[in-house]
Amino acid sequence: MFEFKDFLQSIAKRAGDALLSHYGKIGSDQIRIKEGVRDIVTTADTESEKLIIDAIKKEFPRDKIIAEETAANDLRVDGRTWIIDPLDGTVNFSRRHPLFCVSIAVYDEGGPIAGTIFAPVIGERYFAERGKGAFRGEERIRVTDEERISHALLATGFAYKRTVNPRNNLDNFIVLNLKSRGVRRGGSAALDLAHTAAGVFDGFWELYLSPWDVAAGALLVLEAGGKVTTFDGSEGGWLFGCEILATNGRLHEGISAHLDRGGF
Repeated sequence: MFEFKDFLQSIAKRAGDALLSHYGKIGSDQIRIKEGVRDIVTTADTESEKLIIDAIKKEFPRDKIIAEETAANDLRVDGRTWIIDPLDGTVNFSRRHPLFCVSIAVYDEGGPIAGTIFAPVIGERYFAERGKGAFRGEERIRVTDEERISHALLATGFAYKRTVNPRNNLDNFIVLNLKSRGVRRGGSAALDLAHTAAGVFDGFWELYLSPWDVAAGALLVLEAGGKVTTFDGSEGGWLFGCEILATNGRLHEGISAHLDRGGF
C-alpha cells in the first residue's frame, strides 16, 4: 500500500538512533555557529545527514537531494527530490531538551509524495503518503474540529535573526496568544507540524523557515485533513516561501487575519 514507508521509516530510525548516541554528550568542541550566535550545528547533525544521504543515494542514485547542512543553492524541486532535516531542534538537542526529530520527505513537481518524522527521545514516529492519510505509529491521525480561536491551542517559533529583523513574529505571538487558549513554542517546527496533524495543536505558524523544516510536517497536516498555506492564503508558496500557516482548516482564515503579511 505504501511505496516509501519502509524505506523512509528505516532510515529515520537509524538517523534517530545515531542522534541518541550523542544525546547528552555534546560538548562545546562539537558545536559550530552557523549564523549569529543562535543558529548552531553539531557533529550529530552532520553524522545523521550523511547517514540519510548515503542511504538515499544507494537506493535512488539519480534523485535530487536537498539537505540542511549540505544544501546547494538550487533550492527547488527538480524531478523526484528528497528534502532532509537530519536534526530539527538542534538547540534543544544540544541542551538535552527532548523535543527534536529527524524529518525526511520526498517530493516531485506535483508536490509532496511521502514524509516521515521521528522523535527518538519521546518515541513518536509519523508517516504520511500522498492520498493515503497520516499516521502516528500505526494509528491514523486527524486534525481537530475546533472552530473557535478562543478555544484553540496554537504553536509557533521564532527565527534566529529575530533581533535584527523587524518582522520577528513577536507581534503575531502577542495577538494570537491573547485571542487563543494559548501558544506553545517547542523549538522544532517539524514536530509542531506533526502535532498539528495529530490534533495536539489546532494550528501552527512561523516565519523564515527553510524547506527541510516543513517538507514532511506539512504533508502530515494535509493528509490529516488540515490546510497549509502562506500567511496570505497562497497554497503554492509555503515550501520555499519562508512562511507557513498550518491549521485544522476551520480556523485558517481567522488565524490568517491576525498575521502580519508585511513581506520579506
